Amino acid sequence: MSIPSQMKNLKYIVTVCLLMVAPQLYGQISVSLDGPIKSISEAVKMAEPGSRIEVQSGVYEESGILIEKSIELVGIGMPVVNGMGNGFIFIVRADSVTISGFEITNTGQSYVRDYAAIIIEKVADFVIENNVVDDVFFGIYVADTKRGVIRNNRVESYDLREASSGNGIHLWNANNPQVYGNTVIGMRDGIYLEFVEDADIRDNFSSQNNRYGLHYMFSNGGSYYRNTFTKNGAGVAVMYSNYVDMSDNNFEDNWGGAAYGLLLKDIKHSKISGNRFYRNTVAIYSEATSDVEISGNHVELNGWAVNIKSNSIGNRFIGNNFIENSLDVRTDSPRNNNTFEGNYWSAYEGYDLDRDGVGDVPYRPVSLFSVIIEKQPAALILLRSMFIRLLDTAERIMPVLTPKTLYDEKPRMERIP
Repeated sequence: MSIPSQMKNLKYIVTVCLLMVAPQLYGQISVSLDGPIKSISEAVKMAEPGSRIEVQSGVYEESGILIEKSIELVGIGMPVVNGMGNGFIFIVRADSVTISGFEITNTGQSYVRDYAAIIIEKVADFVIENNVVDDVFFGIYVADTKRGVIRNNRVESYDLREASSGNGIHLWNANNPQVYGNTVIGMRDGIYLEFVEDADIRDNFSSQNNRYGLHYMFSNGGSYYRNTFTKNGAGVAVMYSNYVDMSDNNFEDNWGGAAYGLLLKDIKHSKISGNRFYRNTVAIYSEATSDVEISGNHVELNGWAVNIKSNSIGNRFIGNNFIENSLDVRTDSPRNNNTFEGNYWSAYEGYDLDRDGVGDVPYRPVSLFSVIIEKQPAALILLRSMFIRLLDTAERIMPVLTPKTLYDEKPRMERIP
């Protein structure tokens, strides 16, 4: 072998050796398809805790990348990690791990395992940011964690069947997670929480998901705000949870036979304020809720503005705008167990002789027609008929079938800013 060839081989060996000890010397490892380290898994195994791994652009066909040490894994030029349908792609089992700047695709599907692009288990202080997760079963799956951050990711898939699609961002048994600035499209649930405490869910866009844009289960405390939930099977479901703050969200165009802007079930001591409900089948559906304040919301052009069941008690609808909804309030109770006060109702035809901005006669938001279609749904075809309008007018003057005590005693004459 010639001296130049020996020198070339020696240079290559030295380079590889330096890269292998890079975590100790420099705290950084580079992965590239044309470099000495071509595998993300290999780089992760070589790295020491605290190292930074930079993955250069290209397509890496890898799955089951196990991270069991605190490292920063950063994509340069949006490298693609293709799991080739083999299941989990990144598996995080160490505290203080960051994964950023990757396009992650093709987990494959399973009816017995929740295969995810990134699964994070029994750790704390992780950061998942600026990734594109495409054509996967589950997107980002979090289980038994503390203080994680999931931000500015795009998660998208394309299965139109609820049974064979997974959740975009799935959190189970997590404390103090922050989920913000993400876009989730075409999953089963866009964002799913179960047994999560004090979540901070904000500035996300969740659309065209097969079931819910956001699904909140057995999760106390926390808040979700400034999110948009549009064109989902149903907008948001909050169930079996207490002390949840829901504010400044947009619930738009969630249409269908069982679609809601916001579904509340077994909720207590919570607040719904400053939200916009626009063109949903039902804007707010309430079942077995109590001590919830619904105030300062804008509810416009929905099928039903509010559908509140008889087992919902002590809730307060105060200072909301109800504008051009097909039906304002629907209930199955002959009595009123909640408070409606100081709302603006575009259907109100009362007067204000003392000009204080408040109607001089109460407004009864439950129409006779809503009672009829509660018992005979097929009657909905008569919604715009003159006959129904006459019946509703007569019922409001002298209530017989609608709840006598369900009224807004202080209806506002003008829209509330």
